[in-house]
Amino acid sequence: MHIGVIGATGTIGSRVVAEALGRGHRVTALSRDASRIDEHRANVTWASVDILDPASIAAVLPGLDVLISGFQPGNAAKDMADTVRRSIADPTVHATAARALIKALESHPRTRLIVIGGAGSLEREPGVVLADSEDLLHETLDKLGLPREYAAAVRGARDALNVLRTSNRLWTYFSPAEDIAPGDRTGRFRIGGDQLVTDADGVSRISAEDAAVALVDEVELPRFVQRRFTIGY
Repeated sequence: MHIGVIGATGTIGSRVVAEALGRGHRVTALSRDASRIDEHRANVTWASVDILDPASIAAVLPGLDVLISGFQPGNAAKDMADTVRRSIADPTVHATAARALIKALESHPRTRLIVIGGAGSLEREPGVVLADSEDLLHETLDKLGLPREYAAAVRGARDALNVLRTSNRLWTYFSPAEDIAPGDRTGRFRIGGDQLVTDADGVSRISAEDAAVALVDEVELPRFVQRRFTIGY
C-alpha cells in the first residue's frame, strides 16, 4: 500500500514510517519542511505539507491509499518544556487541522484518514470522559508530570475528534494510552474503543513502537472506519 504520514519526524510518526517500511509498504513521509531531511531508505519519499492548509494537503493525496496524521503542535519542540509551551499556545489548532484534513479529502473521498490524537477524550468509566472532568484531568496530568495548563491541549485534541465525528469521510481516530513513550516493540497489547485500556495496576501505557504496530495493523485491516480506537497493555 501507499501510506502518507504527516508528522513523520515525530515520536509516533517516525515509528509508523519504520513499521510500514518494514512490512513492505511504500511511504510518503510528510513534514513542515522536508528539504532538511537526509533520507537513504528505500520506498520512502519526503514532501513538505502545511496541515492547516487544505490545498497543501490535497496536493499530496494523489496515489495515497491512507493518510495518517501524526500532527502535534509540539512536534518541532526542542525538549518537553518546549513541547508543552507549543501545545498550549493555541489549543484550537487541533480542530483547525481536522477541518483542513476533511476539506482536503473532499477531492479524494476514497482515501482513508487516520488521525493520531490523545487519550483525553476516552471514557474512564461509562459516560465519564477525562477531558470533561476537571478533577480527573488534573489528577492524570499530575501523575504524568505535566503542568495542569496542558489541560487546554487535551481538550483541543478532543475537539478534533468531534470535528471528525461530523464528517462522512473514511476517518479513524486513534487514542493511544495516557502514558506513551519510546520503548519496545512487543506487538502484544489490548485494543479498545471509547474507554481507556489499563493494565492490572490501573495504569494506561503503551510504547510508541507498539502504537505504530497498531496503526499499521489498522491500515492493513480496517476495523475502525468512522470510529475511534485505543490500545494499552
